[in-house]
Amino acid sequence: MSRFVRASKYRHVFGQSGKKEYGYDNVKVTNSAWDTNIVAASTRYISLNWNASGGGAFAILPLPSPFAPLPVGLSSKLPDLIPLARGHSGPVLDTDWSPFNDAVVASAGEDGKALIWSVESAAFDGWGQDGWEPSDFDPVARIDVSPRRVGHVLFHPTANNVLATSTGDHVVKLWDLAAVESPAAVLGGHQDAIQSLAWNPSGTLLATTSRDRKIRLFDPRAGSDAVRIGEGHSGIKGARITWMGELDRLATTGFSRMSDRQVALWETGSLANVKTTTIDQSSGVLMPFWTDNHILFLAGKGDGNIRYFEYENDTLFPLAEYKSSDPQRGMCFLPRRGLSVSDCEIARAYKVAASSIEPISFIVPRKARPPPAESFQSDIYPPAPSAEPALTAAEFFAGKTAPPKLVSLEDGSISTGAAPLPAFAVTPATPAPTKTFSAPPPAAAPAPAPAPVIAVHEEPPAPRAEPSEPRTPFRSQTAPSVDDGAAAGLREENARLTSELRDAREKIRNLELQVEAVRANARKAAALLDS
Repeated sequence: MSRFVRASKYRHVFGQSGKKEYGYDNVKVTNSAWDTNIVAASTRYISLNWNASGGGAFAILPLPSPFAPLPVGLSSKLPDLIPLARGHSGPVLDTDWSPFNDAVVASAGEDGKALIWSVESAAFDGWGQDGWEPSDFDPVARIDVSPRRVGHVLFHPTANNVLATSTGDHVVKLWDLAAVESPAAVLGGHQDAIQSLAWNPSGTLLATTSRDRKIRLFDPRAGSDAVRIGEGHSGIKGARITWMGELDRLATTGFSRMSDRQVALWETGSLANVKTTTIDQSSGVLMPFWTDNHILFLAGKGDGNIRYFEYENDTLFPLAEYKSSDPQRGMCFLPRRGLSVSDCEIARAYKVAASSIEPISFIVPRKARPPPAESFQSDIYPPAPSAEPALTAAEFFAGKTAPPKLVSLEDGSISTGAAPLPAFAVTPATPAPTKTFSAPPPAAAPAPAPAPVIAVHEEPPAPRAEPSEPRTPFRSQTAPSVDDGAAAGLREENARLTSELRDAREKIRNLELQVEAVRANARKAAALLDS
């Protein structure tokens, strides 16, 4: 046993719940068996899948804090009747808040619909007072996603008004909220129910887990097929996935064939397994949450504790546990730009128990702090994703990429994050996938006007310059025809190259699948020889 203790500024992080009156009680949590987090939060509001009669509904409540009483004079014990977001004809299965507007939330339902809602702060005026009557929220947009259920909704992290939905048809559909008549992209290939979705920080890649025990990576602008497919956890129950920030890693939780709960790390270039760790033998699904402090939180459904690990050199080092006697039914984490930096809070969870919502703050203990002007702890607060989008929906679906915009938690200044990773490409001559990259093929897409749903400031794209031939005094009369011919030739050449690139990527994907099949057969043969 080593006598040395690993140096870490997060070694003593502890979880602290607020006073009981700082949370919500008398909540009616949904009884749906569909596996999602049940709860979601923006920096202003929190949404919770509600157990309501007469169709599906979810609650929208002002965000509670572990450091202060509830806002707008609300009582911690909710009235039996509160305003609900009604509009689904079946149970609500999932909700997600826009990263660019803290008052806009999307919901997914058993009825095959996705609805968009906009919350007005005046909706909470007079709550609980004499003569007060609840008034339900109304959706501002309705998307007919599928004849079957919509299991998940997830906003894009850098492009405004882009929403991903998973369906009971085992596909993921991407939507431009300015034109919801038809999906802007459809991602397929899943052989069973989709269990979770996750965008990478720049939004160029989407990762999924499925009951077919596969992990898939999609470049939505390159086509409907996955650019990477890998073997996930061997058990079919409750696999979840999350990106580990800008690191070249994915983290998943799932089950082994013997129903052991596991957490695994994966290399994103080849989806090769880096390390798999067995947690315990409990039956509840583990919900993973990553923070940019390189800390991975694991909260199991039905557990009373929250484990957290620090990632370093492809190893998850256990830090501590937050322990509670109340089992959790769901959980979400607050966007980092909403944290209380004066309290050295590096993460905040919202735990849903049987009939309550409890805020839990994770704090780095520090000694007596210097004067307020110098109290910001810059070593534990890297820039957080900002509320300002880097792209419009039209730009994203046209193939443009841009790094995410980040906000300083010290002074609110905006900066640009790391350059986004383009789509994967592999050299066929190599026996295994490599980490080389290529840009996605250009795709033609209409540029609809921005939807009024999510209000942000957007700058129009710069005008595109058409190629032209240099004019001379002797050919001034024929120059326009030369320009038109050159432009037509360039368009034809562009279309040909795009088609060839798409065919090449399809061949590469088939070769990758063949390589994986050969490797699987080799492993089986080796196992037979060993036995």
